[in-house]
Amino acid sequence: MLKLDKFSDMTSSNASWVCLLLLCFASMGDAEYMKYKDPKQPINTRINDLIGRMTLAEKIGQMTQIERQVASPDVMKKYFIGSILSGGGSVPAPQASPSIWVNMVNEFQKGSLSTRLGIPMIYGIDAVHGNNNVYNATLFPHNIGLGATRDRDLIKRIGEATALEVRATGIQYTFAPCIAVCRDPRWGRCYESYSEDHTVVQQMTDIILGLQGEIPVNHTKGVPYVAGKDKVAACAKHFVGDGGTQNGINENNTIVDQHGLLSIHMPPYYDSIIKGVATIMVSYSSLNGVKMHSNHDLVTGYLKSKLHFRGFVISDWLGIDRITSPPGANYTYSVQAGINAGIDMVMVPYNYTDYIDDLTSLVHKGIVNMSRIDDAVRRILRVKFTMGLFENPLADLSFADQLGKKEHRELAREAVRKSLVLLKNGNSPNQQFLPLPKKARRILVAGSHASNLGYQCGGWSIQWMGGSGDITTGTTILDAIKSTVADSTPVVYSENPDDSFMKHNDFSFAIVVVGEAPYSETVGDSTDLTILDPGPDTIRTVCSAVKCAVVIVSGRPVVIEPYVPLMEALVAAWLPGTEGQGVADVLFGDYGFTGKLPRTWFKSVDQLPMNVGDPHYDPLYPYGFGLTINSSLPGFSGVDSLGDTKQRVKYVLLCCLLSLILINDLVIGILQHPAALL
Repeated sequence: MLKLDKFSDMTSSNASWVCLLLLCFASMGDAEYMKYKDPKQPINTRINDLIGRMTLAEKIGQMTQIERQVASPDVMKKYFIGSILSGGGSVPAPQASPSIWVNMVNEFQKGSLSTRLGIPMIYGIDAVHGNNNVYNATLFPHNIGLGATRDRDLIKRIGEATALEVRATGIQYTFAPCIAVCRDPRWGRCYESYSEDHTVVQQMTDIILGLQGEIPVNHTKGVPYVAGKDKVAACAKHFVGDGGTQNGINENNTIVDQHGLLSIHMPPYYDSIIKGVATIMVSYSSLNGVKMHSNHDLVTGYLKSKLHFRGFVISDWLGIDRITSPPGANYTYSVQAGINAGIDMVMVPYNYTDYIDDLTSLVHKGIVNMSRIDDAVRRILRVKFTMGLFENPLADLSFADQLGKKEHRELAREAVRKSLVLLKNGNSPNQQFLPLPKKARRILVAGSHASNLGYQCGGWSIQWMGGSGDITTGTTILDAIKSTVADSTPVVYSENPDDSFMKHNDFSFAIVVVGEAPYSETVGDSTDLTILDPGPDTIRTVCSAVKCAVVIVSGRPVVIEPYVPLMEALVAAWLPGTEGQGVADVLFGDYGFTGKLPRTWFKSVDQLPMNVGDPHYDPLYPYGFGLTINSSLPGFSGVDSLGDTKQRVKYVLLCCLLSLILINDLVIGILQHPAALL
């Protein structure tokens, strides 16, 4: 009896356990298969499944991008934040290593993954000429210099290298490229534009293929494409007309008719969309009086509906705030106008709770339709699914060795060489001054930009506004010159020598490197476009005393006409970035000059705006201008150089030797085959 009771108890107990297990398995069965988590499912199926599970709070969270300074794992989890960014100069620590960056990004990501649905966030940064916020990254020439190269293969390789250096820090998204067509060099962002000619800008959109990967054959137009873990999502900006503002004033009004808009400013967006660009950023500027951040006709009507762009549209930094004047005067209206215009993700970047609260209220009141919210979230999720973020949300250190990699620096050096534009070379076609000899009695290097890496890199370099001095690792133009000339050739550097210094020193020739101080955006707006003082005085003093080559380091054409007669050679070096060796490579003849002006070089600022094809086009140097070295002229005419005579003698002796060899071969041939003479 006891045994039967015990057996009965055991049976009853086991039955209870079986029931409990069956219930657990049943509940697990309901939860274990979520289509959005299955990479084998079509992307649209995954999107639809996930959107169907999301609350309004989770959807609005995806539409929110916040600055890393206000982010935390708890914030990501509580507000379901869809994206974080590093603004210019916003870093986890000074000179932070890749591991510090990766750990920071992953901590934020873990907060996102701990939410109910585990939607990963996407981290964005302004990697506009390399991963330029990050210490020790390779900084390539700014876009104006790359436009001078006209080299589509080069720009694609730069995109590939930049993607790897961005991934080295655990980041998956860059706010690049800027595809503005700058029509007035007075604009403070003109160096972010490849050219005044939209066809050059269109060619340079090949950087997207480097950043995101080669688009597959028969890929649907308008659908974003990011190839994998070694690629990043790109962002074409700033939609649209940002380079055409009145008087070149940043964020100003662009007045243009339909033909001008579609033939000048819009074409680079056609190419970017065809190349699968993942995101597009809206411009601060207005178009014919309408703020682009509230322009429904162009953002939704044209970009999304007519051009079939299916990635997501992002605002600029505090972009919706600036819909009103003054900015933020009616924030609720700004949220309404921006979202209803078609902006999908808002770069808040700090007061995210105000934005979330206002948008939530607008939806509840029916002022912003739920269909508009779903459209935005669908686009954001499409990019995240496309780039494999759900499968690989966490970064690792597998790309850490890509930051500042030797091969990338060599690529940047190549880009510098190809970007240089030779504007003057000697005072007659038969009297070239460049290339310079590596052997000389004594060389003077002067100017504010010769030994200043920060000036050489320009804005958007480590800090938003750039900086002065050794802001990161790289090679200054002065150091490049020293490493290029012969060991026996002394190089003397004087930033701004006076008349006495010049009189009491006997130099073979001088290289003067001057230009603009670093700037970004509105700070760079300029009505006079002059080079940094005492640059003009340095040119006058040095070039009046000794034969000189002047190198201009600037983000655009600047006033130079009054000084051109004083100099033997003039080179536009733009903003070359960290690899100054590329400048010396070409000055001393290891490589030739191939760059062509991406912009018209004016005589006087009174002529502006002036672009190729305009009536009364009267430039100092026209668009597309660029001299090459005449290799048929041996030696270095006009340069007092120890190497000059030796080089000429070597050349003559070589010609004589070759002639003797040819004559000898001819005589032997005749002796062996005399019949050939008959």
